[in-house]
Amino acid sequence: MDSSAPRKLSLIDWCIIFVAVVGFAFDIYELLMLPLIVKPAIASLSAPLIEQAIASGATAADVQALWLPGGREYVHWARLLFFVPALAGGVFGLIGGYLTDRLGRRRVLTWSILLYGLSAFAAGFATSLPQLLFLRCLVFVGVCVEFVAAVAWLAELFPNPEQRERILGYTQAFSSVGGFMVAFANKECIAFAASLPAIHAAHEAWRYSLISGLLPAIPLMIIRPFLPESPLWQEKKATGTLKRPSFLELFQPAFARVTIVTTILFACSYALAFGAIQHLPQIVPGFADVKKQVQEAQEKMIRDATEQNKPKLTPKILAITGKRIEEETAAHVQLWQETGGLVGRIILAILAVKIVSRRALFRTFQIPALVCVPFVFWWISKNLGIEGKLDTTKWFVFSAGLVTVAQFSFWGNYLPRMYPVYLRGTGESFAANIGGRVFGTSAAWITLTLAASIPPSPAKIALMGAIVAGSAALIGAIVTFWLPEPPTHDNAAK
Repeated sequence: MDSSAPRKLSLIDWCIIFVAVVGFAFDIYELLMLPLIVKPAIASLSAPLIEQAIASGATAADVQALWLPGGREYVHWARLLFFVPALAGGVFGLIGGYLTDRLGRRRVLTWSILLYGLSAFAAGFATSLPQLLFLRCLVFVGVCVEFVAAVAWLAELFPNPEQRERILGYTQAFSSVGGFMVAFANKECIAFAASLPAIHAAHEAWRYSLISGLLPAIPLMIIRPFLPESPLWQEKKATGTLKRPSFLELFQPAFARVTIVTTILFACSYALAFGAIQHLPQIVPGFADVKKQVQEAQEKMIRDATEQNKPKLTPKILAITGKRIEEETAAHVQLWQETGGLVGRIILAILAVKIVSRRALFRTFQIPALVCVPFVFWWISKNLGIEGKLDTTKWFVFSAGLVTVAQFSFWGNYLPRMYPVYLRGTGESFAANIGGRVFGTSAAWITLTLAASIPPSPAKIALMGAIVAGSAALIGAIVTFWLPEPPTHDNAAK
């Protein structure tokens, strides 16, 4: 096959691109779901535990304080829900990358999307926190495997280097569309929860948001019979020239440097997001502007009830209204971050074919992130209590999303060029899953641990996020000096 000229895309090619786009979009959709639903999910699933503790003789105030955001039990389960699924996804995703090299790209891709779609659907019906945690682990396993399989598949289906760079860049840009989708879906679920069918005798928006993760499995089941296997992998498998992948080979002289450096840098990229940006839904309710909106809405409800001679509003009803405003505002701010991420991915896709040096391309986003992300969250921590700062924050969050999320797309373009066919899934998976999913997402656990307080302090979360993100960015900036350039021969086509 001639790799010197791009080929005209066929209907099958477009189907492949569509499946990859859906997979990438819902990867991020599922990853960003937890920050949006963690507070209402813990509040709902902890209610039976609170009742049991009170029935056993504990005072209601003491028990409820443990489960409020910032309380000991809340922090414990929030950390588990952020970190344990990432750990499970990293470990089993690593195995999935190995299976991608052993069993083929298409088969593993298909089953990974089905796994996370069905697990996300089941998570909406969870009846306990351990059950939700287990199902989120399955979701993460599917997401972690899908990314590796999809990148290897696309890299081998399009042998022309420039065409491959563009397709990898623009399909990964749809990951940020997944961010728009989850923010929109969560907002709509909050708005229409009361009119949707009851789940466990309640209309809780967070459950419907989780259930929406089933959507990517539907088109996949229709298109799957028409999808081809990677021609490079299939040819080597058929001729008996496909070598057996090995984790140990990743640390042999030929690949050790790229494996170690990309694993560290992947971790640093993810730590920027999970150490700071993904805590925005917990930080936004602390803004003076949001508190003012809540107060005005509650006062209006009280006035309307008085004027219309309606029954006196209970504190619970007023609290539900306040909670809805906080969640909607947090989703809106998150949308600004996702917009920045989408712009960053598009810029990366454009620059990927214009900047020859991969190290220079990465630094185009990594160096600004070193300054931008820590500054943004430090600034937020100092301005939460000042009215009129929320609009400025949206632009700051946009910038932080741009320089951070673009780095994720970089790895999808870079890694296929560093490993041959028989080792591609395994090598990509080690960097993405051990580096990104295990070590990188553990930054969320670190931030939550450092920021734990009673009562919860959004300002402290923002400040700890600035410190964690700044530390990760500094480590990344130093390690970038050892990032190897791709070999002169095209590994992605070998």
